[in-house]
Amino acid sequence: MVLVLFGVLVITFLLSHVVPADPIGAILGPQAPLEMVEKIRHEWGFDRPLYEQFVDYVWRVLHGDLGKSIRTNRAVTRDLMNYFPATIELATFSTFLAIVMGIPLGIISAMKKDKIPDHFARVFAISGISIPVYWLELVMLIVFYYQLGLLPGPGRLDPYMTYPPRVTGLLLIDSLLAGRLDAFVNALQHLIIPSFVLGMFGAASIARMTRSSMLEILRKEYVRTAKAKGLRERVVIIRHILRNALIPTVTVIGVTYGGLLEGSILTETILAWNGLGQYATGSFLYLDFMAVMGVTIFIAVIYSLTNLFVDILYAYLDPRIRYG
Repeated sequence: MVLVLFGVLVITFLLSHVVPADPIGAILGPQAPLEMVEKIRHEWGFDRPLYEQFVDYVWRVLHGDLGKSIRTNRAVTRDLMNYFPATIELATFSTFLAIVMGIPLGIISAMKKDKIPDHFARVFAISGISIPVYWLELVMLIVFYYQLGLLPGPGRLDPYMTYPPRVTGLLLIDSLLAGRLDAFVNALQHLIIPSFVLGMFGAASIARMTRSSMLEILRKEYVRTAKAKGLRERVVIIRHILRNALIPTVTVIGVTYGGLLEGSILTETILAWNGLGQYATGSFLYLDFMAVMGVTIFIAVIYSLTNLFVDILYAYLDPRIRYG
């Protein structure tokens, strides 16, 4: 993990300084006096040699300082803590729906191979992977929000509703802590469209992996032995087939969750979801390299921690796996 994170830090730093763009000029505009541009460039340290900037940046990162955003004029760490809870909420809810939809579909598809349920599950999986996320989100907005009025529109809360006091940044939790049941229900309704769309995409991959893994396990001798012993089909599926088939599925779940935690740029932009993806997009557009590097390193840490958790979970699912 240390080597991976250091490699990401080096590559990100070099790329952000190789790009032929001037973040100070982009912020101040083309009409800004040259003296002002040079003064701010000196204040931010952009006029120093590249190796000095790199050493200074690594030292600050090791102390938890990701620098200061040129666009927001705040510490990047503070910005990440402000935007990341919205992404956590969306990613967690979407991954939960993906698991609830994907694993049962994969089980049914494997146990009913080449029958109608299997065909349905495979069509769902292909559709979930093939349909563009932004298109499905727009369709759901038009149908369920604009035409039927069953679900709320973009945003995390309705415009007329006040936000509960910020404690965790997670609206569902903060509204419960504040005793705001109306805000909790409204925030939950706003989660339906984005989490369903992202969950459908994740469920497609989970269902396909669960199906293929279970079909492979079904051919094992210990499964035939368990059936010959007269065990009920549900016991055979849960204890002998599903648990052994979950390792590849857990990998897909971990990758899906890690990918959602980095921020779904299209989803957060279309649905005005003020999360990490929207913050990263704004940073790219404004050439805020300090924020871009901070977001990239933050995402790398998330992916590394997610992979570490998945690796540890392997040993729980399969006692034969030991790390030493």
